[in-house]
Amino acid sequence: MNYQFETRSITLQPGKRIYFSSDYHLGVPSATSSREREKLIVKWLEYIEADAQTIFLVGDIFDFWFEYKTVVPKGFVRLLGKLAELSDKGIELIIFTGNHDMWMSGYLTEELGAAIYRNPVSFNFITAKGTTKTLVGHGDGLGPGDTTYKFLKRIFESPFFQLIFRWTHPDFGIWIATAWSKSSRAANVNKGEERFLGADNEWLFQYCREVHSRNPHHYYIFGHRHLTLDMQVAIDSRYINLGEWVTQQHYAVFDGTRMDLKKFIPQPA
Repeated sequence: MNYQFETRSITLQPGKRIYFSSDYHLGVPSATSSREREKLIVKWLEYIEADAQTIFLVGDIFDFWFEYKTVVPKGFVRLLGKLAELSDKGIELIIFTGNHDMWMSGYLTEELGAAIYRNPVSFNFITAKGTTKTLVGHGDGLGPGDTTYKFLKRIFESPFFQLIFRWTHPDFGIWIATAWSKSSRAANVNKGEERFLGADNEWLFQYCREVHSRNPHHYYIFGHRHLTLDMQVAIDSRYINLGEWVTQQHYAVFDGTRMDLKKFIPQPA
């Protein structure tokens, strides 16, 4: 296991906060429900923008995403427009690819100014009170087990496979990817991966404990599990899983002192 990570430092300004959310899966299960979820996400972004310094989107923002040379998937204009607005206001956007949208390239960096990461990154959040070391990543392919997916991920991430896929017509390519996404989700449900497996079997929690033994962090922030989890890794360390937005609408916020996991409940109009 690799215990060394790319490292970045963020100096948190007084009165500002850092936000994290994950697993929007925009595009499923239907265009109508996806659009309503997208509108809710935009409301959340509007809710946090007054004090947000940095916003982390921790993977699977889209249920499928592939950037052809001159084509990107149709839709999602409300979210992308809002993110562009936040970026123009000086709010930093950091996006991690997930197992459903790993085929991001340069589009979101060009249009939104977002930093894109494919692997976990160690962040030093610096305040007047000290430094909070936080490991952030989507979470797929980490920890013990799931060797089949880890093998497939290496194939999907290969430049040769992506080149082959790019040669397919977008209509056909997106149809294939959508069908694969549905079958993958059904398989995960059948394996019980969307329920809590217990501390000894939660592979991301075990991954955090293993990393912590060699390279301690105060917080470990992941998505992918579709569960909201807040588990103690050590006396001064916690693993937080952000859950998903299809049914849960949770997020995490760091105010310079502590990290909290919260649920977004929009106020009535």
